[in-house]
Amino acid sequence: MKHEDFAMGLEFYTASGKWRCTDIGTRTIVAIRIDSFTKTEFLASGETRCEQVTDDQSWFIGPPYAVAEHIFDEFDVAGCYLEPDVFSNQVND
Repeated sequence: MKHEDFAMGLEFYTASGKWRCTDIGTRTIVAIRIDSFTKTEFLASGETRCEQVTDDQSWFIGPPYAVAEHIFDEFDVAGCYLEPDVFSNQVND
């Protein structure tokens, strides 16, 4: 994809998963990963507990978002696609 292909709320794919565009900068795109995220709890005992969560859609409502936003620069944007099957085709080639 190219920078001008992005719009707020657009869902797109990279090799690491499914994303939603949350901001568009002059040279960057900001997005949240929406197919999977890890919830981390810090326990009173000092231990941490991590849990993979995928079904709580409230985490994707914002801003602010309950999941981390990631910045895609001009090099990262080149690895973004509108269809997820691009990656399965690359594996099979």
